[in-house]
Amino acid sequence: MLVCPLRMRRFRRVCVYCGSSNQVDDKWRETARAMAKSLAQRGLGVVFGGGSVGLMGALADAALAQGAEVIGVIPKKLLDLELGHRGVTELVVVETMHERKHRMAELSDAFVALPGGWGTLEEIFEVTTWTQLGYHEKPVGLLNAHGYYDSLAAFLDQATELGFIRRPHRPILQIAPDADELLERLYRVELPRLDGAVLRGPSGP
Repeated sequence: MLVCPLRMRRFRRVCVYCGSSNQVDDKWRETARAMAKSLAQRGLGVVFGGGSVGLMGALADAALAQGAEVIGVIPKKLLDLELGHRGVTELVVVETMHERKHRMAELSDAFVALPGGWGTLEEIFEVTTWTQLGYHEKPVGLLNAHGYYDSLAAFLDQATELGFIRRPHRPILQIAPDADELLERLYRVELPRLDGAVLRGPSGP
């Protein structure tokens, strides 16, 4: 098995996927604020879906309050629906969802999913697959705040036991209960690929 020298990655920005619903308990917005604080304290910028509502808005507002760079990427169709955040460092308006996801990935060095719904799950699984297939060498994580992703983690372990996820690929999607622990894992995680290599160092210099 090919192995690269072990050293911590260097991140400039982290992409954060999260829910846009306002119909949730405030503890979930506090989760988003905690992630924003952890990123800002490390000098990391935030890339997110560009909305000003739900966890997206809480994340962006908290990161801005900490002085972090915040880049939102939002399709024209959702600009009004998700109330595009006009106070961010940069709001990128694109035509399609595919363009949105591609641009967010381009701007980011790692990916994190906070609690969310269909869109959050779709986005985090897509970038996890891209890492597995070697389309990028960027780590991926789930913030399992208040046990939100317990059932999903159990499902992924079951899929691994049954052979639908290859055992060396299961660690690609890191899971941790708080922001600091998750970010530390993303800095250090080994990323196996289909060719058997293990990527331990940063994707950049």
